[in-house]
Amino acid sequence: MSGTAGQVIHCRAAVAWEAGKPLVIEQVEVAPPQAMEVRLKILYTSLCHTDVYFWEAKGQNPLFPRIYGHEAGGIVESVGEGVTDLEPGDHVLPIFTGECKECAHCKSEESNMCDLLRINTDRGVMLSDGKSRFSIKGQPIYHFLGTSTFSEYTVVHVGCVAKINPLAPLDKVCVISCGISTGLGAMVNVAKPPKGSTVAVFGLGAVGLSAAEGARIAGASRIIGVDLNPNRFQEAKKFGVTEFVNPKDHNKPVQEVIAEMTNGGVDRSVECTGNVDAMISAFECVHDGWGVAVLVGVPHKDAVFKTHPINLLNERTLKGTFFGNYKPRSDIPSVVEKYMNKVKYS
Repeated sequence: MSGTAGQVIHCRAAVAWEAGKPLVIEQVEVAPPQAMEVRLKILYTSLCHTDVYFWEAKGQNPLFPRIYGHEAGGIVESVGEGVTDLEPGDHVLPIFTGECKECAHCKSEESNMCDLLRINTDRGVMLSDGKSRFSIKGQPIYHFLGTSTFSEYTVVHVGCVAKINPLAPLDKVCVISCGISTGLGAMVNVAKPPKGSTVAVFGLGAVGLSAAEGARIAGASRIIGVDLNPNRFQEAKKFGVTEFVNPKDHNKPVQEVIAEMTNGGVDRSVECTGNVDAMISAFECVHDGWGVAVLVGVPHKDAVFKTHPINLLNERTLKGTFFGNYKPRSDIPSVVEKYMNKVKYS
């Protein structure tokens, strides 16, 4: 056990005291892990747009003060009672959703929506006792997505921690804990484009580029990137995108443009923007008879998806996915290995 096991750790964290107000670097106390929890030393963390969205508190229930962050890599500092598959010194990725390995979803080969540990944006405390492990001079500071990686130390449920190869560079693989896996998995696990197929990717941010990489891994012959920002097109070529469409360049719906480009529609599409109009376009641009569209982006809570039922009756398939259908503990270590092995797919 580490020399700090069982003790309160004093460290720095970026605390959000109010919605939309600058984060403040504070000295926080981080309590020891309780049953089925681990305390992590966070070495690297990145900023995901989801952190910004909830920091702004637009369209959801605000909960402050809070420590954000959920895309990170670190090392296990200590473990709580009942934790048997992790020990101090293990290199890990904390994940914003979990895998208890016991519920019906975890036992299903088709689902990663754990009953116990699936994402909960409203909960700011630990499951075991309903309390926070963070405090400042006795005042509780709330958790975010069960991870709170904008802190030098954090406490996470063991089911939300993926143990990875200790040789993996944590400054690189930390992004696998959210955006990269979401886009890659949406393509290879859910859309599953056949070799030689045509694919459209809506949104060329980190998630969309990961989806494009997934299409390249699968051997797609054409990967059409769709984005309103033309500055993203050049970078997207590195991830396999072969053609680009900017909806603003056309005076017709982009789904019609893509259908004309591909003799009736693409075989697969993946939407990575969260814009409901892009979601509709992604669905309506796939070919009838066999086309599959996968929705990844999270829309505004009041958004409504509308399409004519004939689009479904003509044998187009619409799917949704969460975290690329990856089970955090079981699957994410192998995604890290793919990066480590520098596997070249074509």
